[in-house]
Amino acid sequence: MQKEIILTTKEHNELIDITKEVEKIVSESKVKHGLCNVFTMHATAAILINENYDINIREDIINTLNRIIPEHNNYKHDQIDNNAASHIKAAIIGPSETIPIKDGKLLLGTWQQIAFCEFDGPRSNRKVIVSVK
Repeated sequence: MQKEIILTTKEHNELIDITKEVEKIVSESKVKHGLCNVFTMHATAAILINENYDINIREDIINTLNRIIPEHNNYKHDQIDNNAASHIKAAIIGPSETIPIKDGKLLLGTWQQIAFCEFDGPRSNRKVIVSVK
């Protein structure tokens, strides 16, 4: 089974919890034991698994990435469309995560969430493909 989640982002850099949407797709799939792959189709976005209890961790992740990869650092790609830092952040985090499914549920840790990472927003029509097998 494969389904699409469509997102609209509000910030230039933003982490959006999509765990509930992914859990719903897994439930609808009726797969009891298998794998769930969550993939974004964008070169300036990523998928991340991390803590969901303290929402401040999202801000910490973004702030740390911004310190490591500043928005304007004489990147060659910025001569084309001024978003090289967005591409670099997305490349480091990666476009997908695969989560095991056991007894029809995602095997995430107690504090884990699945987040869509926007690095070039705000944007509409951001796509996440969820594949369940």
